Amino acid sequence: MQIGLGPIFHPVSPQAGAITGLFATVLIICAFILAIVAGLVGYCALCCREKTGAPEPRQIMGHRKLEMAWTAIPFAIVVFIFGLTARVMSSSDPAANRDPDLVVTARQWWWDVRYPAEGVHAANEIHIPAGKPMLLRLESADVIHDFWVPQLGRKIHAVPGHPNEIWLEADQPGTYLGACAEFCGAQHAWMRFLVIAESPAEFASWTRQQLQPAAKNGDASAERSQKIFQQFACLNCHAMNGLATNGSAGPDLPHLAGRQTLGAGVMENTPANLARWLSNPQAIKPGCLMPDFKLTEQQANDLAGFLESTK
Repeated sequence: MQIGLGPIFHPVSPQAGAITGLFATVLIICAFILAIVAGLVGYCALCCREKTGAPEPRQIMGHRKLEMAWTAIPFAIVVFIFGLTARVMSSSDPAANRDPDLVVTARQWWWDVRYPAEGVHAANEIHIPAGKPMLLRLESADVIHDFWVPQLGRKIHAVPGHPNEIWLEADQPGTYLGACAEFCGAQHAWMRFLVIAESPAEFASWTRQQLQPAAKNGDASAERSQKIFQQFACLNCHAMNGLATNGSAGPDLPHLAGRQTLGAGVMENTPANLARWLSNPQAIKPGCLMPDFKLTEQQANDLAGFLESTK
């Protein structure tokens, strides 16, 4: 997954559309100025070259009208761009007028996502109903991060002790890639997230699913896997509804199998990749807070099977 200029030129929200429109307008103005300057330089280079035997060219000094023109025109351009910018700032970042619909906490190096009204808790995936503006409260649990979804809006800092708010909206259903845009440590490059815009009905269905307790299979393999989960103190760092745990240092684990990526985008979420991650997370994402528990291959596979059952 990559974030480049492409998504910026394909906005899917009113906020991102306003920013893209401003960028395009300023780009056209700058291109026009460049064309005029380059044309004048070319004209002077071709037509004003020194000729053998020709006298010194006539000097123009103290031309008041010319000086007023090249002062007034740039000033007018700056005022025009300032007015456009002020209008775009107002439309792309309107003031918050209600309690937040969701709270996102940036952590080294993943994203904690909570929906206060619904009581839903997720990680690294933000689900929103398409066509509805959602007020997002952004916090940081450690250092300065930066929340950025190019197709949906501007960048905004996540500063420890200083929550910020931003509107998140998608005109149409789809999956939009976001990332931390402020260097925040060793795994800054793998601090990705997805914004998944769904129809209102699909969003309501997802919300109901997230509130369901983690699945429990009654076979011997599931019981063995759950014992491994408890034996290695996974409960101290991860939440798992249906089990007695309130861990918050790491992403919550209910419905983990329904997520598209592991480790905030470092790898695709498949049973094989999940077992690899559990075997040695430090080999895949050095510096992450999850230690290497030296699991055997069988233990890793059993634990992966248990977590895969939580879709």
